[in-house]
Amino acid sequence: MAVRTIREEGDEILRKKSREVEVIDEKIKELIEDMIETMHKANGVGLSAVQVGILKRIVVIDLYDEKGPIRLINPVITKTKGEQEVEEGCLSFPNQYGKIIRPAEVTVEALNENGEKIKIKAKGLLAQAISHELDHLEGILFVDNIIPGTLQYVEPEEK
Repeated sequence: MAVRTIREEGDEILRKKSREVEVIDEKIKELIEDMIETMHKANGVGLSAVQVGILKRIVVIDLYDEKGPIRLINPVITKTKGEQEVEEGCLSFPNQYGKIIRPAEVTVEALNENGEKIKIKAKGLLAQAISHELDHLEGILFVDNIIPGTLQYVEPEEK
């Protein structure tokens, strides 16, 4: 496994639409594990393949609970319910945060790393993370949907 470079604000690849994964092979599985390691190193909750420069419809999410990392290949939101106003940041926009409206609940269908169909019904933070990461697959960034006047830059803490 390896930590990959996270593409940041201004990188043109972040605006591109990701392509479906045709075959889940060892290379794809390795990419997924690298994405999880990269996300953990950056203390993120979610990461899409495009954020590490790969235009594939792959997302990883980890709420750091007993369930562990979620791996989604070719994910599609099939249902949304309600709204929630949330504060959001993005690993591709370090130290920037803003308020955004996201669905309160989502249902997502995808493949797991073994090519098996999975369906997840998510609420709260998980629904937010899924919505955020699936936007990345369409080339949509969280700053595109921020409530005007709520974007702020927070100085990083010294290590």
